[in-house]
Amino acid sequence: IMTNWRSSLILTAYIAIFLTGLPANLLALRAFMGRVRQPQPAPVHILLLSLTLADLLLLLLLPFKMIEAAYNFRWHLPELLCALTGFGFYSSIYCSTWLLAGISIERYLGVAFPVQYKLSRKPVYGVIAALVAWIMSFGHCTIVIIGQYWKSAQNTTNENGITCYENFTDAQLNVVLPVRLELCLFLFFVPMVITIFCYWRFVWIMLTQPHVGAQRRRRAVGLAVVTLLNFLVCFGPYNISHLVGFYTKKSPPWRAEAVVFSSLNASLDPLLFYFSSSAVRRAFGKGLQILRHQSSSLLGRRGRETGEGTNADRGVSQAEGAPSSDFTTD
Repeated sequence: IMTNWRSSLILTAYIAIFLTGLPANLLALRAFMGRVRQPQPAPVHILLLSLTLADLLLLLLLPFKMIEAAYNFRWHLPELLCALTGFGFYSSIYCSTWLLAGISIERYLGVAFPVQYKLSRKPVYGVIAALVAWIMSFGHCTIVIIGQYWKSAQNTTNENGITCYENFTDAQLNVVLPVRLELCLFLFFVPMVITIFCYWRFVWIMLTQPHVGAQRRRRAVGLAVVTLLNFLVCFGPYNISHLVGFYTKKSPPWRAEAVVFSSLNASLDPLLFYFSSSAVRRAFGKGLQILRHQSSSLLGRRGRETGEGTNADRGVSQAEGAPSSDFTTD
């Protein structure tokens, strides 16, 4: 393994994202699967389930990015794995942007036109929206496969490995850079503008309606803030690298760090799930309760903390037995 301080930091970040994102997304997956199996599930739960699957795809491919970082960004695995990893990894990122936009549209319609929305919402709308997001992202990201194999000057693998999806020839850059620009505009800026507009209206309505409780208002603001952070902090640097690359006619040297920020999306989305769905809040509450009981038994303090645990968990139990207080879609 050959690492320097830069690759070591990136490797550490990937490991942290993997360890935090995987269990949280698996909990969310279980919760959303339960909601989708119910009769006439809300379109938003289908979109949230699709977003969870996109995050899990990224997380399952993250070990390959870890190996790449561990070897100072030299790819020693089969070149086919390089292309497939990049294809799935970047497709997951761009699928997430349009799924987030779809969720924001659904939230806005649910509070702006509650009666019409409840009468017209059908699960098939969520399925269609999710399929469109997946097809758009996977269709656009086929350039990763093409770019990796098309007349590459470095395809002759040596003992030092190759660089995966980097060091393109001039002929490759003539194809890759314009496609990256199109990715940035159509799969980042357009869904971001839609999302900002929808959540601005959504939060405004939630804050100005007198019958909306303080807890729901806080969740509405939290949902909007987490989604905005997703676009600006996670997806922003990577897509700005597309603009810089198109202007300078070469890949910027900080692209690897930008990819790390995009991966952070998989750890940030569970917060969005928490604000979005009572089912996820119950799942997270049960998970924390199990961890608390396990740690208590390991430390031999189960008996002393039983009373405290009962009081602390009372809110969760009440939430389970009470009618859902989520946004109108619940």
